Amino acid sequence: MEFLLQGLSATTWQQLVMYVIGSTLIYLAISKKLEPALLLPMGFGAILVNIPFSGALNSTMPGIGEVAGILEWMFEVGIEASEAMPLLLFIGIGAMIDFGPLLSNPKLVLFGAAAQFGIFATISIAALMGFPLKDAASIGIIGAADGPTSILVSQVLKSDYVGAIAVAAYSYMALVPIIQPFAIRLVTTKKERAIRMPYNPKNVSRMSRLLFPIVVTMFAGYVAPASVSLVGLLMFGNLIRESGVLGSLSEAAQNVLANLITLLLGITISASMQADKFVRYETMLIMLLGLLAFVFDTIAGVLFAKLLNLFTKNKVNPMVGAAGISAFPMSARVVQRMGQAADAQNHLLMHAVGANVAGQIASVIAGGVILGLVPGMLV
Repeated sequence: MEFLLQGLSATTWQQLVMYVIGSTLIYLAISKKLEPALLLPMGFGAILVNIPFSGALNSTMPGIGEVAGILEWMFEVGIEASEAMPLLLFIGIGAMIDFGPLLSNPKLVLFGAAAQFGIFATISIAALMGFPLKDAASIGIIGAADGPTSILVSQVLKSDYVGAIAVAAYSYMALVPIIQPFAIRLVTTKKERAIRMPYNPKNVSRMSRLLFPIVVTMFAGYVAPASVSLVGLLMFGNLIRESGVLGSLSEAAQNVLANLITLLLGITISASMQADKFVRYETMLIMLLGLLAFVFDTIAGVLFAKLLNLFTKNKVNPMVGAAGISAFPMSARVVQRMGQAADAQNHLLMHAVGANVAGQIASVIAGGVILGLVPGMLV
């Protein structure tokens, strides 16, 4: 009873707000099935770490003294000190991805590059709004539509808003089916959305599939050395998949490793969601800027596709450009659904998938570019 009274008296209004936020994330995960593997542990963790004198964090408990918290230890070891958790997740992601549609139509890589515009536009806007460069860069990377990359970049740059950035990144990834159709309709007509693209896949040799992850890693390493850990582990996972000799390990990476790391990453990142750090005006700005980054990415991809159509005979459905973000495969499914809404016989899925996996590569390279440039600018 004494502990209960002390806990109740120590509860702040900010902690009550975090209980609401945590409950909302859990609701979205369970009821709406929005990224449940991440939003559920993040939501529960947000409640866990904001209980007064929480034993999940390093704290001093009345009558007990210093208590070592498991979540704070996991955050320090798995994210703060080594960035191991988000990096290990890339192995599982790489093992899930089939780069065949991209290799069959290599020009789709251009859409992956174009759809990263929102990252750098948002960095500029955040900096103009007064955020320090390390925080502006971390906020901009929300536009990568890649949660692990957002966590990694914000942590390496020592941003003061790691928790808010993680929540924004994963929340907007979950809301891609709502955000992208709105942004696409802003810059396309129904006639453009109905453009048909015949799918004539080229045969992709096994050698091409094996060489692709190696070549991409080497290219990224020379262009943006800071991206090697990101791109390298993504491509390592893909090489396991394509090797054909590590079937059981490929399955384990796609399922056991990816699911386990995702759950642990979700609840571990909640250590940075303590009320005094999270409930502030800047968090609302970060959520707004993150939304702008997603919208800018989508619009940039669409406009780039429309620009290409001015110079090519075989027209590209502009919506394929929107699939150049990293939210795989949600963005590709959005494009397919909108294409069929405009024309029931329109089949854009494989084109969109190719652009989508190109966006996966482009987003981690963009993260590496930021990690390579920003620290030098802060010196």
